[in-house]
Amino acid sequence: MSLHRLVYFSANEIAGSTARLREEVDQILETSRRNNALVGVTGALMFSAGYFGQVLEGPQAAIEMTFERIQQDARHADVSLLEFVPIATRTFESWAMAFVGEPADADLDGWQSTDFNMSAVSGEELLSKLHSLVAKSSLAA
Repeated sequence: MSLHRLVYFSANEIAGSTARLREEVDQILETSRRNNALVGVTGALMFSAGYFGQVLEGPQAAIEMTFERIQQDARHADVSLLEFVPIATRTFESWAMAFVGEPADADLDGWQSTDFNMSAVSGEELLSKLHSLVAKSSLAA
């Protein structure tokens, strides 16, 4: 099976209170974890009030179908593909969808929502940041 990695970020279009944001993100995570497990996709999601950043890993067809759903999801705007490459091994092999972030403008090791700049963040940078944050949150858990 040929593995691929897709890295993107998008603007958050979820409006409302912190409680509503948390509810929507929880729903995204529940649905993602269920769907990803069925098609062999793993990855991680980073969320701040302004943006989503995500890494998806798995079979190419499954990644493409998942990304198409994300692009059609009204909770995402300005979806920017940063990287889509073949990979030898997964970075998030144990996670149907790891998660870091908070609905409020959480300080994700200096990556607040204002730090997401489409022209300044590479796929490798986002992958590295997500990997670091997931590892840190796993150690704290």
